[in-house]
Amino acid sequence: MPQIVSLLALLLIGWVLWDAFETILLPRRVPARVRFSRFVVRSGWALWSRTAIRIKKRQRRENFLGFYALLAVLGLFSVWAIGLIVGFAVLQWADGSRFAGPGGIGGFAADLYVSGTTFFTLGLGDLHPTSMMGRFLTVVESGTGFGFLALVIAYLPVLYQAFSRREARITMLDEWAGSPPTAAVLLRRGFEASDPNVITPLLKDWEQASAEMLESHLSYPILCYFRSQHDNQSWLASLVAILDTCSLVIVGVERVDSFQARLTFAIGRHLLVDLSQTLGLGPRADVDTRDHAQLAELRSWLAQAGVRLKEGEEVNRKLDELRAMYFPYACRLSDRLMMPLPPTLPPPKTRYNWETTAWSKTATDDAH
Repeated sequence: MPQIVSLLALLLIGWVLWDAFETILLPRRVPARVRFSRFVVRSGWALWSRTAIRIKKRQRRENFLGFYALLAVLGLFSVWAIGLIVGFAVLQWADGSRFAGPGGIGGFAADLYVSGTTFFTLGLGDLHPTSMMGRFLTVVESGTGFGFLALVIAYLPVLYQAFSRREARITMLDEWAGSPPTAAVLLRRGFEASDPNVITPLLKDWEQASAEMLESHLSYPILCYFRSQHDNQSWLASLVAILDTCSLVIVGVERVDSFQARLTFAIGRHLLVDLSQTLGLGPRADVDTRDHAQLAELRSWLAQAGVRLKEGEEVNRKLDELRAMYFPYACRLSDRLMMPLPPTLPPPKTRYNWETTAWSKTATDDAH
């Protein structure tokens, strides 16, 4: 019996350590399905999002959802730590719980106590192992705990650096594409300049941003759950607005070169598809990307600002094909992460985030 229990404890310890290695250190997407981290994040989000649905006010709901990512990280660390402590405690129990020290605690509770104080390197010394195997396990667990705490300290800055770089791009998109961001506002903004190709550097920057997100969010999928500072912004809505813009430029916007748009579209679509796969999501099959009535309204709205889109059945067909390549994946991610997708046109009486304050919601239209 002790040998079987020891084997199970070793499997538990190895499973936890391998899961932590894959989650924190391995800089690539991991295809494994049975993982502590994946179970903790997905099950936690299922409960958290169900609670959030009941919150009617959008700002309060977003504030509530904003707590999840950090709590999930802390919960994940706790699950790993508990798994390792229990695993080493079971090994001490299988060795006969050979400890010396003052009375008052015994049985498996003593094993858990010694394992916990050893893992967190407290070094209290009131109970200490007397067998050679017990001393060996204590040394190994102490080193494991020290290394685990070091990994935790190093993990959080990596997450926040990737989050900060992502949010900087999203914040800068506000003055270009509005709040929430839309391709319509972005194109109109570009035509306010003497040369509408001013949007090309912006698309180039989002090509770089998408590549960075592809690397960081595949390595650390928990970043997908980190939410933006404002309740009308998100990384998903911003990316879809950029892809919408690229699609329109590719099919034909007068005076705008489409080369950079094709490059940005390719990496942006790559990002959406790979993130969907990492989160275990497939494209939504019930999404209709051929809303020509909205397209006609978009053309009319842009024409009023001097933005001319090419027309014709061939143009509409090409635009449908491009949207079908990314929009079903975006819809599925939107459903899972509770991040609304950008509308075709800006909502009536909308204001940019930089135009409003917490003390006054009134603003002028001078900057539009």
